[in-house]
Amino acid sequence: MPDDHGGRPPSIHHVAYACRDLDATHHFYADIIGLTLVHTEVTPFDQGFFRHVFYDCGDGSALAFFDLHGVGEPQPVPTAISTDLGLPAWVNHFAYRVDEASKAAILDRLRADGREPDIELDHGWCVSTYITDPNGILFELCLDRPGLPVDPAEADRRRHETPPGF
Repeated sequence: MPDDHGGRPPSIHHVAYACRDLDATHHFYADIIGLTLVHTEVTPFDQGFFRHVFYDCGDGSALAFFDLHGVGEPQPVPTAISTDLGLPAWVNHFAYRVDEASKAAILDRLRADGREPDIELDHGWCVSTYITDPNGILFELCLDRPGLPVDPAEADRRRHETPPGF
């Protein structure tokens, strides 16, 4: 991961979540998804400590997790960012861009681990395959077909639109 912007505009550096089980989280993201663990911090905090691990997403951004130990967290740690809030599982999720080959390889590793994807949805502009990680967080494999339609004026016009009948 580059250590400066190299002339790029500001962008997402990392997204961080709490995890329930660091080893299960590492197995999922390193062994099944194929992300590389690139940095780990171990930090004393208050009466405990936390580990902060970072997985390279391949574009200079990272997916990170906190492994908390006695820093004020409830037990068990509520990590399912949608269902722990009473929302459908698909609301809060992390979408990871894949191509056909990387998606197939990830799904092969997932199935070899005895698991199947939870949901597959064709949005018309991408195909989304959703997998629940060990923390109850929905992880999306997003295959562009052809990709997110970009039309800022139309998007703004539709911001408050409702479907017919609502």
